[in-house]
Formats: sequence, C-alpha cells, structure tokens
Amino acid sequence: MGENKVPDIDQYRKAWAKFATGVSVILSKDQEGDVHGMAANGITSVSLDPMLVLVCIDHSRNTYKRIKETGRFSINILNHNQTAVAEYYARRPEKRVGDPPCDLVFRENGSAKIPDCLTFIDCNVHEEIIQGDHTIYIGKVLDITIEEGKPLLFYESMFNELAHNGKTPNWS
Repeated sequence: MGENKVPDIDQYRKAWAKFATGVSVILSKDQEGDVHGMAANGITSVSLDPMLVLVCIDHSRNTYKRIKETGRFSINILNHNQTAVAEYYARRPEKRVGDPPCDLVFRENGSAKIPDCLTFIDCNVHEEIIQGDHTIYIGKVLDITIEEGKPLLFYESMFNELAHNGKTPNWS
C-alpha cells in the first residue's frame, strides 16, 4: 500500500477552484455605521424552517470583526455584470483603491445592499462555530429581495458567466 501524503494549501486551493460557485459580497457595519465587505463563495442555505443561512468568514478579514461585534450581516448574490464589484470586495481593504464601484442602498433597518444584485438576504447571527482560521456564522434570515438576471460565477480562480443553451435538463 502506498503512503498517504497530506495535501498542501496550494493543492487544496486548486482542488476547490474546480468547483464552480456563485459570487456574493458579505456586508456588515461597524459601531460607527461604516460598511465593511468581502467577496465570498462560502455561503449556503442551512434550513427552511427556520430560514437559516451559513457564511464562512476568515478571521483576518475586517468583516469577521464587524459581524462578531454587531451580530448582523447581509449576503448580496451578484449579477453577471457586477464583476467590478466582486473584484473590489475580493481585495484586502489595504489594496482597495477608491470607493466601491456601486452606491450602497441602506434598508430601513440600516442593512447595506448592493444595488442590482440578484439576491439580498439580511441576517442576524443565530450561531457561530469556530473552525480553523474561519468562523462559520449561521444567520437567521430577516429579509430577502430577489431580482431578475444571471449570476456571476467563479471557476478556476476567474469570474465567469453562466452559459445557457435554452434547453431544460432531462434528469430522468
């Protein structure tokens, strides 16, 4: 039997790059009301009743500190034409130049929303689970807004658009 070699971080990243995901931006506000955000593809639905979502946040990101302080976040699932927004929020704050390439919209409860995103989901933290260098935040859904459009995708470390051949898949 061959010896099992433990994969390295680079190999781990390359493996996950083969998994196509949608692109979202997680937004949160600090105590002064300033908005912080980060691009994320580590999101998923957890439960329908109650409505719960999951986001995985790196402890080195400003967004992690803000969610921990305030117990709130929003998920903005990006439209195919929002690559500039994704690129802006994918950079570390010290590498960002200028203001975000969109004017944020503030909801009645103060949550920040990216205009024209496909889906906006506003959440309160329901539970947090620390695993490795990330915290898994499970959020209780407070509000949802859905728009028409196609999603921005991330595959092999690049932004992509959904190809559609107009055919309905035959799953039988």
